[in-house]
Amino acid sequence: MSVDSAKNPREPNHYILRGYGTELTLSTDGEASLVFVNGGVELSFKGAAVRHSSVEIGDLLTVTLEAVPDLHVVTLTVLIPAINLHHDEASFSTHAIITEHRTSIGGPALVQGPLHRYETRQLEGVASFVAS
Repeated sequence: MSVDSAKNPREPNHYILRGYGTELTLSTDGEASLVFVNGGVELSFKGAAVRHSSVEIGDLLTVTLEAVPDLHVVTLTVLIPAINLHHDEASFSTHAIITEHRTSIGGPALVQGPLHRYETRQLEGVASFVAS
């Protein structure tokens, strides 16, 4: 490790996450992009389709996987912790949350039971910095 990297670690901009039949590739350099592979199905998202929120526990990146009017909206949210890169890459563990937001054309009062259902997946990741 050089003295410079010890004093000025880089922030990663490229992430590869895997676990439980799921693979995510995320780039935060310039226009954000996320590729979600699950059960042989691949979905790609770019720009405004990748929503970002910074919260106390890290960054939340959310995409909409499916929207069916008068039934549900399914989202995928990935928690990305703050990481300092002192070397080329860093390994980390995190979680993805698949949320079913149950909907009704008549409003949320017409949905019986919970309005949200959650499925969590623990993922192992590698963060790196990719020069643009």
